[in-house]
Amino acid sequence: MTSPGHEATARAYISGVLPALAHLPLERIAAAVEILEAARLRGSRIFTFGNGGSATTASHLACDLAKGSAEGTRPRLRAFCLNDSVALTTAWANDTDYENVFSARLVELVDPGDVAIAISGSGRSPNVLNGVQAARLRGATTIGLSGFGGGPLSSLVDLAIVTGCTVMEQVEDIHLLIGHVITTCLRQSAAAPLPAGARPPSQSLPVA
Repeated sequence: MTSPGHEATARAYISGVLPALAHLPLERIAAAVEILEAARLRGSRIFTFGNGGSATTASHLACDLAKGSAEGTRPRLRAFCLNDSVALTTAWANDTDYENVFSARLVELVDPGDVAIAISGSGRSPNVLNGVQAARLRGATTIGLSGFGGGPLSSLVDLAIVTGCTVMEQVEDIHLLIGHVITTCLRQSAAAPLPAGARPPSQSLPVA
């Protein structure tokens, strides 16, 4: 038998998400799509990163950008998640400090014109903020996904996308949805003809 208490909790949780969904900053999401589309056409790379649940969202987003947005005449996005190397993350944390796990790699990896997408529910994670600063110093365009009013991350990045939620699980729900919206927009734009002078797509692979 289903507990009425659990039903009430589920209803309250979903009710907390709906207002934030209704007030998503669609113009900022569209701007993020434009930034990533430009990166795709010039062959720049995208780096994603975050902590905890945001780490898995960062990994999910990199996967979707690299494969889920691939279609039609345009090249694939070159997307990578810094969280996907447990060995490097723990090495930098162990040998230096956890606050360096993203910045230490971005300062070596990023080229001017690349894009760094930082995901932090609170917008306050020191290692995420340090990663953004390192990416900016290297000439990357920075995008931040956060909640709880945005935190310091929202004023540090070039483009901030802030959800209206103040419950961490709900913030993470919406960040995943934003990633899917961005990927869907990029997949649709991939079907359009290439602009003159744009980088041609890599060799196509069969889709199972």
